Amino acid sequence: MLTQSSLPELQRDCLTPSRHVLEQCQSFGAQAQDLSALMSRIGLAGKLIARRLSRAGLMENVLGFAGNTNVQGEAVKKMDVFANQVFISVFEKSGLVCRLASEEMAEPYYIPENCPIGRYTLLYDPIDGSSNIDVNLNVGSIFSVRVQQGEDQEQTGADLLQNGRQQILAGYILYGPATVLVYSLGKGVHLFTLDPSLGEFILAQEYVQIPEHGPVYSTNEGNFWQWEDSIRDYVRYVHRHEGYTARYSGALVGDFHRILLEGGVFLYPGTRKKPEGKLRLLYETAPLAFIAEQANGRASTGTEPILDLVPTSLHQRSPIIVGSREDVALVESFIQNPREL
Repeated sequence: MLTQSSLPELQRDCLTPSRHVLEQCQSFGAQAQDLSALMSRIGLAGKLIARRLSRAGLMENVLGFAGNTNVQGEAVKKMDVFANQVFISVFEKSGLVCRLASEEMAEPYYIPENCPIGRYTLLYDPIDGSSNIDVNLNVGSIFSVRVQQGEDQEQTGADLLQNGRQQILAGYILYGPATVLVYSLGKGVHLFTLDPSLGEFILAQEYVQIPEHGPVYSTNEGNFWQWEDSIRDYVRYVHRHEGYTARYSGALVGDFHRILLEGGVFLYPGTRKKPEGKLRLLYETAPLAFIAEQANGRASTGTEPILDLVPTSLHQRSPIIVGSREDVALVESFIQNPREL
């Protein structure tokens, strides 16, 4: 028998990302329905990728390299290829997006039949941290949605070269012990967990807030001697002060997710040879900066907010310092006001 006490649990089980978007928009208008449908498709892509990852080692074309390189000259893993195609496949014939842009593709992928009505562009990193796949560590997918501006008749995607504040939706999917989807429409940050018994992402936490300060610093200290003195001085500082813990997995989404929940700072600065850094602005740093700011955190290059950066190319890279407000400010202070330790 259905009782009043059982209703809250049932209501939670019904709060999928697509329904949650409609509640966030407080509308059933055309854009609200589009955003809800976009989240439904993104969730489907996440489920397909999670299923494939769960079979790693049991089926072909999951582990190992694909044998080619991407536009940045990096070796491509088989799962990179699969996940990139998943996002394309779930949005084809959807009528939702005209273009998809990915760090695995040199140019945007256009869906002509969608373009008359689909005014959105999905930007994404299909598999973040793909070097972790072969050793069964966590990986993720990062996504961002922008409204197409103009007709883009030359198919260059030039209107995408705007700052990160033009994103209307951003988030990521973390494939770990549980598969987790995190998103923001600019109205707070919300976390969903994939319930395998339902085959649905179910709301787990609303309005996630990054603590003002956290104990974790996350960075690849293998680059220590390639960094500028200011970054090395910051790392020396945390080495000499109690209360800091180093955590670095090699997967941006996993490291960021820890910071989102526990506080602290993730940093991937540029080096003296490559001051622009390694991570891609449109596909990685801007979407996560959007999430961080919506969760009361901060994201910076060290000298300016990530969301204020205007890219000059689709695959532009940027340094990133992201996390708790106090911890990001501390790293910035070393960059902007060098000191003697």
